[in-house]
Amino acid sequence: MKILHTSDWHLGHRLRDQSQYEEQFNFLNWLEGYINDNQIDILLVAGDIFDTGIPSAQSQKLYYDFLINLKKTNCKHIIITGGNHDAPGTINAPKELLNALSIHVAGKVADKIEDEVLELSVNGQKIIIAAVPYLRDQDIRRAVAGESFEQIGDRYKAALINHYAEIAEYCKTIKKKNTPIIAMGHLFAVGGSTSKSEQTIYVGNLGDIRAKDFPAIFDYVALGHLHRPQKVGKLDHIRYSGSPYMLSFSETGYSKKIIIIETEKEQIKDIKEVDAPNSREIRRVSGTIEECITQLKSVDKEHHDLTPWAEVVLDNHSNTAIGRAEIDKAAENLGLEVLKVTLKNEGKIAGHEKFENTKDIKELSPTEVFKMMCKEKKYDIEGNPEIMDAFNEVLQIVKES
Repeated sequence: MKILHTSDWHLGHRLRDQSQYEEQFNFLNWLEGYINDNQIDILLVAGDIFDTGIPSAQSQKLYYDFLINLKKTNCKHIIITGGNHDAPGTINAPKELLNALSIHVAGKVADKIEDEVLELSVNGQKIIIAAVPYLRDQDIRRAVAGESFEQIGDRYKAALINHYAEIAEYCKTIKKKNTPIIAMGHLFAVGGSTSKSEQTIYVGNLGDIRAKDFPAIFDYVALGHLHRPQKVGKLDHIRYSGSPYMLSFSETGYSKKIIIIETEKEQIKDIKEVDAPNSREIRRVSGTIEECITQLKSVDKEHHDLTPWAEVVLDNHSNTAIGRAEIDKAAENLGLEVLKVTLKNEGKIAGHEKFENTKDIKELSPTEVFKMMCKEKKYDIEGNPEIMDAFNEVLQIVKES
């Protein structure tokens, strides 16, 4: 049996306001071909199918066209779980119809633990899949008025761990000898490497769990949320597949992946990473104005199917306005687009000391922006924890709607 693990498609995502539809279309087209050519039996998608809770008609068409086309391949089962970017209602709306096509979706936590567990059979081989979606705070933890950030985090973490423990206990009751068990999840595991395009699952790093918090009964844990493909706790069987294409300039410098799990005689025998195609070149170049222009010209000489996008990071001796003008002028005759020009340490330039830690608004989480606003207004949120509670509640409602 061959199982493919992927996640974090973020259909509808835009990079610096540029549509990434072409990358998304190309990836799904390649994925369909890979599944067909390599006789993949089960597809696991661990959350963040869409980039927003209300995806565009174009993004939904990409998603449903892919699912329809996949039914023409060898793939016997498709399991899709919701992520923190997904609206549970959007994922679950066609649940009954998709079930008839052996496409199983879990947009939110189920009322009963057993409803998150699937017993599947492929060519006479049995496998158990714990399809655990992104676990929202209000779905698994009872709120307590006036609790601190630390208390929220501790109780959420305990509820998160307990949920997987309950799943594991149920799996034990239905497990036959040598039947592999795979758990899915969309969360942040301690030690994972992040990029600027990710948001932690609650606020700050509350709710983080460790590799040892996953029950030992799971033969493989297919995770989503972090965009860099990686193992958790250096363990081969607990992995993030990562996003299949670049979602920010901070994701340059490594290959995007999908993960293939193979079973033999009802046991996992191999886990391997496979490179996903890079249909659009996204580069970050740095140095003096002249050095950056030289690097951009080098990118221009390469062959690319889609127009490359670049971020230019000028050294501290450059002037942003002048640098931007020179970079834009040079790029006019190049087959690429410069989406962003910044200084390496902008805050250290004379006259700009107060902006030493300045970030683009898109690099900040809503919670960070709220805290900064409170600080600017000299409002004591530490002394008024109920305000933070109210903000967290509003934030969760907004994310889900």
